[in-house]
Order: sequence, then structure tokens, then C-alpha cells
Amino acid sequence: MRSRFAGRFTRHRLATISAVVLALLALAALAAPLVESALGVDQTAVSLLDRYAPPSFEHPLGTDELGRDVLVRLLYGGRVSLFVGLAAALASAVIGTAIGLLAGYFGGRVDDALMRLTDVLIALPLLPLLIVLSAIDPTRLGVPEDWVSGEDASLGRIVVLVALFGWTTVARLVRGATLSARRRDYVRAAVALGAGSRRIMLAHILPNVAAPAVVAVTLTVGNVILLESVLSFLGLGIQPPLPSWGNMLTNAQELVSTAPMLAVWPGLLIFVTVIAVNLLGDGLQDALDPRSGSSR
Repeated sequence: MRSRFAGRFTRHRLATISAVVLALLALAALAAPLVESALGVDQTAVSLLDRYAPPSFEHPLGTDELGRDVLVRLLYGGRVSLFVGLAAALASAVIGTAIGLLAGYFGGRVDDALMRLTDVLIALPLLPLLIVLSAIDPTRLGVPEDWVSGEDASLGRIVVLVALFGWTTVARLVRGATLSARRRDYVRAAVALGAGSRRIMLAHILPNVAAPAVVAVTLTVGNVILLESVLSFLGLGIQPPLPSWGNMLTNAQELVSTAPMLAVWPGLLIFVTVIAVNLLGDGLQDALDPRSGSSR
């Protein structure tokens, strides 16, 4: 089965290339401290005498408006943007899978209640909602002050908000697959043998409905990276000094005429990452669907 999956996936050339690109981006982000050490720079150090320096051996992509190395900040920003995208997508997938399993397996009032909740969240405009919630002071909700003032507080807030409101697509996909799976002979056999609902859902249904959830996660990663970039661009996302591709774009928005590359580099990385993630999801969908025999 694994060999068939690998064969179908590798025949999807764009998805294979996208997987390689994403792997290289992730490795580059993880290597940020090594690159910082090799260049002998500090990504947080401000040097007004080195502002807008052109590319050189010490600064391969030049420096920004505060004299900080652009390449190293892009790598550290990639750590944040990729982590936010992956963590929020996985968290929303867990919530959506649980809700979809419960709704599809039990049906009746449970299904009605959970799907009406899903419909309400789908009807809400996600971006304006996230903008409003991002502007709320968490201390007024009882969150400790030291948590709010921490360096990673804005990162955690975006992950939580997206996870709480971004699970609806996964829930609908898993619910549909569960409705189909619970009528299969292997589920009926498990019920006849006296297996409990929890065991049936986790051991028999979940492995067979995981494919749409996996595909949805890959597609959600790109959407979350875009959301984080938009929120950071509006000043409500990742807060300095923690770099992300989104707030690097924010810092460069008034410098487009004087230093356009400060906006080009993070914008290009966001574009490449989102395109690669979407193509990867397309390839996974083809590979996980046994009826798909197309090659690209």
C-alpha cells in the first residue's frame, strides 16, 4: 500500500517538486542559527550605520532599515510563519476530525447540533473576525500578564484563534467520510462482535477517513500563512522583535520606493510557500484516492 501511494505521489511531478521546495525551506529555517553564526551577525542587532547596505559577503541579501541582516531575518521569520501555519492547521484538524467523527457516527441530534455550529462558523467572515479577536486584550479575559507580555504570546494567540475557527472544512469532510464508512461491512462486523463506539470510531473508522483530513491540513497550512501575513501586515499578528514574513512586509510597506527588495523577499517566500503547499495537497489527494490514476 505504501509503495502504491509513493508511486502515485511521485507521478504527480508538481507535488513532488513542491515537497522538495517545502523541505528545503524548512531546513533553511531550522539552520537559521547556523547561518547567523557563519555570517557573524546578530539578527536582533541594530546598526544605523549599516542601513540599506547592498548585498555583500557579510550580508548576502543586504540589510534593512535598521541595519539588520535580511537573509538571517528571513530564515528566522520562516521559522515563525511555517510553525504558525503547521501548528494551527494541525490543531484545527484535530478539532475538526473529532467533531466530524462524532457527528457522522452518532447522527441524529448530535449531528444536527454539531453541523449547525459548523454552519454558524462558516457564515462568519473569518478575516474580520480574527482581526477583531486579535485586537482584544487577553488580560481582561483572565489570562496572566506574564503570558501576554511573553515574546511568543502573539504567536500562540494566532494559533489558538485559527484553530478555534478554522476546523469547519475538516469537520465536514470527515463527517461525510464517516457517514459512508459506518455502513461498511467491517464496521457492522465490529458492532456485531460487541466493540464499543469509541473503539469503532478510533480503530475502524478513523484510519479509513484520514485521507480527506490529511489533504485538508496541507491546504489549511497555506491559508494560515496568508492569514498570519495579513494580520501581521495590519499590526495585529506576530509582534516585533519576533520576525515573521508578514511583519517584515509590514516594516517594508513604506520603503517600497527606496528599498523594494525588503518587500520582495518576504512576499516571494510567502508566495512560493503557499503555492507549494497547495500543489502538495493536490498531489496527496490524488495519491490517497485509489480511484485516481492520473499522472502529471
